[in-house]
Amino acid sequence: MIVAVCRVTVLVSYAHSLKDKRGAIRKMKDRVRAKFGVELAEVGGLDTWQRAVLGFAVVSSDRDHGEAIVTRVIRFIEGMGVGELIEDERDVLRYGDEL
Repeated sequence: MIVAVCRVTVLVSYAHSLKDKRGAIRKMKDRVRAKFGVELAEVGGLDTWQRAVLGFAVVSSDRDHGEAIVTRVIRFIEGMGVGELIEDERDVLRYGDEL
């Protein structure tokens, strides 16, 4: 089993309150869920108005497939125009008997 994990940092420069930021993040989460079936979770920057750190993971039987899904999700987030993706961190983990 392959688990591709990603953490992205997004700047929502037009947000002037936590409510503005949460609305933008909700929109991002809903669109990613609808297109890829991937759940995003806000894992950092919870009390900042313009910065959010989001995490997600993809489980696959193939390393290349897992990495490709992560890359597509990141590109989709960048292309949405909801916020500026300023950093992404990725890791791929192996679990199971195939080790």
